[in-house]
Amino acid sequence: MNIPALPSDLNGFHIHCVGIKGTGVAALVEILHARGAVITGSDVSERFYTDEILEKLKITPLSFDEKNITDSVQLVIYSSAYSPDTNPELKEAKKRGIPLMLYTQALGAFSKTAFSCGVCGVHGKTTTTGLCGSIFKELELPGAVLAGSIISSFGGCTYTSPKSSENFPLKNPVFIAETCEYQRHFMSFSPQKIILTSVESDHQDYYPAYEDIRSAFVDYICLLPEGGQLIYCADDKGAEETARIAAEKRPDLELVPYGEKAEGPWHLEFGRIEGGKQYFKIGQLGEFGLTVPGKHNVRNSTAAVALNCELLKACGKDPSEYAEKIKKGLLNFRGGRRRSEIVGRAKTPLGQEVIFIDDYAHHPTAIKTTLEGFRNFYRGYRILVDFMSHTYTRTAALLEEFASSFGAADSVIINKIYGSARENPSSASVTGQTLAERAKQYHADVTYCEEFDEASETAFKMLQKPSGSRYPEGYIFVTMGAGNNWQVGTKLLEKLCGAGSSCNFGGVTDASTASASKK
Repeated sequence: MNIPALPSDLNGFHIHCVGIKGTGVAALVEILHARGAVITGSDVSERFYTDEILEKLKITPLSFDEKNITDSVQLVIYSSAYSPDTNPELKEAKKRGIPLMLYTQALGAFSKTAFSCGVCGVHGKTTTTGLCGSIFKELELPGAVLAGSIISSFGGCTYTSPKSSENFPLKNPVFIAETCEYQRHFMSFSPQKIILTSVESDHQDYYPAYEDIRSAFVDYICLLPEGGQLIYCADDKGAEETARIAAEKRPDLELVPYGEKAEGPWHLEFGRIEGGKQYFKIGQLGEFGLTVPGKHNVRNSTAAVALNCELLKACGKDPSEYAEKIKKGLLNFRGGRRRSEIVGRAKTPLGQEVIFIDDYAHHPTAIKTTLEGFRNFYRGYRILVDFMSHTYTRTAALLEEFASSFGAADSVIINKIYGSARENPSSASVTGQTLAERAKQYHADVTYCEEFDEASETAFKMLQKPSGSRYPEGYIFVTMGAGNNWQVGTKLLEKLCGAGSSCNFGGVTDASTASASKK
């Protein structure tokens, strides 16, 4: 399949996007629109959070119809949720001979027009990209940053700088993007630098063995040009191993480690937690603060600092002269949609505070580190977690790891498994109840609630009791997973409001599950 190139000048170039409300597609639309492209698009009628982004761009999504493919359309970009064999618009575009590009191919084509940096890893891609962009924005570097979720400090999915590159003399504007390992999608990307956060077994339907997914990351790293930089987490065994294998294949690459185990400028030292911030030191740049919880996010921050400083050095700048701006950029970061996102606050019938958090963690390692982060950050709170596992294959392959990952929570509610369109539930070897029963071997307080109404009612009963002297501040209620169990938090918050509690309802929408449901 010949993948068309994007024109260097996009002014007036008409691109139609099928599945325009998808998080990644909407983010790319922001960048293409900023470059002058004429954008139209189609999707389902349900309202997603990306509708807000499209409204800002004055783009109204259409219903799927072959008539949307007009004579003026020069390129069609489409989400992997839709097939050229069945979608009426894609069939019409093929009939007319209009070039078609998958979203990941379009992302790769755009990366060829810029000095591109890919952020990859089994965990932390979105947050690390958001942190990169928050610093990048403060430094006013020329270019764009694309993350796989809404990032609050961007004001949308992406950040695009209108600045010229006069003070930062790179040949092309910078493009930092989250790049995904699933089905080797990141192989369409053309990176000059790569951040690698972590490597371990995941996506078992596509990568049956750890060695399979590790090989994909090695191949991606080997796309770097001669002398290209790999910025990798020295604290992650899989990332360190992958970096070493890639270096054996490509000895010309520059390996840049970061983390506690790293030697050199990106050595990390964890510090205190106080006043709603966690503090840490990076090399000779001094002390930094971060308002989101978890040691994993400190490591992600270190990666973001390293990349931005390496970009400054590529522009002939001394990073130490920009230390205050970098620190400000990190403090501006407030997280992303479904990434430790505070979605509401309320009071229990006894008057204790309940902070509602929604998080996308759907791999045992991410669950464990995220909950440990909450435990350290919210020390005066009892933690209740409602978890919905994503895909039968992942749950079966990592059953013991899932079951033992909730140690930092005080109470655990487990829902039915959120299946993927690519799976057959009737042939699955595990269920949500299987996971709950196994988790009871590791945790003293586990309840299985198949449906969300039952889960919210169970949690509501838990909140009728005082949180205990060990947790005088109240409760943290976390909905966790790549499924749609955020609805449990919504239902519970509504119950507390209906019981007369004072509450602040942030809420989430069905788009929160779009990226999971479309894989």
